Amino acid sequence: MKTLHLDLGERSYPIHIGRDLLGRNDLIAPAVSGTQVMIVSNETVAPLYLAKTQAAFSDYQCESVILPDGEQYKNLPTLDSIFETLLSHHFDRHCTLVALGGGVVGDMTGFAAACYQRGVPFIQIPTTLLAQVDSSVGGKTGVNHPLGKNMIGAFHQPRAVIIDTDTLNTLDDRQLSAGLAEVIKYGLIQKDDFSCWLEQNMDKLLARDPDYIAEAIETSCQCKADVVAADEKEAGVRALLNLGHTFGHAIETGTGYGNWLHGEAVAVGMLMAADLSMREGWLTPNDVKRVEDLIDRANLPTRAPASMHYKRFMELMAVDKKVRAGKINLVLYRALGDAFVTDEFDPAKLEQTIEAHRAISNDQE
Repeated sequence: MKTLHLDLGERSYPIHIGRDLLGRNDLIAPAVSGTQVMIVSNETVAPLYLAKTQAAFSDYQCESVILPDGEQYKNLPTLDSIFETLLSHHFDRHCTLVALGGGVVGDMTGFAAACYQRGVPFIQIPTTLLAQVDSSVGGKTGVNHPLGKNMIGAFHQPRAVIIDTDTLNTLDDRQLSAGLAEVIKYGLIQKDDFSCWLEQNMDKLLARDPDYIAEAIETSCQCKADVVAADEKEAGVRALLNLGHTFGHAIETGTGYGNWLHGEAVAVGMLMAADLSMREGWLTPNDVKRVEDLIDRANLPTRAPASMHYKRFMELMAVDKKVRAGKINLVLYRALGDAFVTDEFDPAKLEQTIEAHRAISNDQE
């Protein structure tokens, strides 16, 4: 087991990474507050891992709430089911929530914890690669709105993140690839040597080699922990973690939540950011091809849906959280491994990028 630490003063917490960590009371107990524990999971994960997780809380009043599975349920009505379960079991303000699942479960549990009785502790136990390398770390919580993804939420840090890599054994191939999109992101924003490592070892990651998977998770979590420690609430450098997300969120919203996985949409977004950076003169065509090849090797899409034309992208990007004073901010590249945030790009070149990266027909989506 490896343990990283996210340094946020009194709100610092450990990130434990290893095999067979579910049910480890010695890891979980230090993060629990009070005597009441509510485990939030979903219909896919609960049959696999809920019982083993509950075993770590045998000394507590331990209840559970099982949510429907899918991005389309990451909304306020589903969130209310968590509050209803907490209230019906008379949970007090000293309770602890536990997120057992992927990014949707983690985001919703964290937001419920931020709101319930004005804030209670929670623990992240992510079971998908995407959640393990990204959404479980950093305290971003929230739900979607029909007009925009993650537009309702709060910053609320967990007490601990427990990453049991054995849970990836039951993850389907599409979800694994979606998680690899966020892994690729860390190489593209700050660590080009990590991109080189990914290029050399992508086949091992797709084959789920436990040693290589663990190294990818550790490197990704360390990168995110360093960024969040420097900028917890996204006033500066943390915005770099949004590489590909402005384009990606538009795809997710525009196609209907759940039709495209988050990592799939972000993968296309990262490639579009590379293309726009090339058109602005910052990247070479070879740089763009390198990004495209890496995304393609991870079995991720490289084209946006045919229905996502320029006007539709602009409508949806206009309500992105990174819009300031009416201007869209994008994360682009000075070089691979050197990303930056800017609103200074040529709108005509942005249109060219979007049109160049749309699928020609629905069959290509």
